[in-house]
Amino acid sequence: MSYRASAVDDLVAWLREQGDWVPLGAADENKPAADGTIEAWGRDPGNPVGGWYGLRKGYRGRFGMYVPPLAEALGLIELTHDARNNKARAL
Repeated sequence: MSYRASAVDDLVAWLREQGDWVPLGAADENKPAADGTIEAWGRDPGNPVGGWYGLRKGYRGRFGMYVPPLAEALGLIELTHDARNNKARAL
């Protein structure tokens, strides 16, 4: 998967605006993303890049699965680590 370099910083800024836990909502590119999730925001025309953060068609989905763990490893967000339905929030 390849995402725009700004994905992590933009995600953290958006999570700060949300002010609470947000579901990850990971979904393949060809499946709809659930409303109010990080995945939906990563595809939304209203986000800072005007749509998809993924760089290559066919590999643009799963934003909610791959980008939040990177942001967590960088110490920028907190994730739940449940078996399903995980959430994230900015620190």
